Amino acid sequence: MSTEETSRFVRLRVELVLEVADGDAVTGAALRHLADDPEVPDEERTHAQSAVTEDTAEALAYLVDPFALVSEVPGVELQQASWSSERIDYDPDSPDWDLDDDDVQEDEDEHGSGGIG
Repeated sequence: MSTEETSRFVRLRVELVLEVADGDAVTGAALRHLADDPEVPDEERTHAQSAVTEDTAEALAYLVDPFALVSEVPGVELQQASWSSERIDYDPDSPDWDLDDDDVQEDEDEHGSGGIG
């Protein structure tokens, strides 16, 4: 398929699991970020400050900026972004935290068998 026949738009899916070692530091950073952002209306700022104070996951959502992740990548322009955060139970040894079978199958379909040898 030629380049002209393919879409110029790419969906990049990223899933992160973060361990919060210092919730107060995260909350403080989110509050500073909100206080320094001149584009946040006062009513929204008050609501956001309450949300980040009550929930570290909410604080992280205010600190993560998808635009910052791709703003330095040459040749791309962010068209749309959405993200969320939530507290989870995490066990790195659990098979539930392995790559999804669909993701592995997709990768194999695109790049061959994916195996060595």
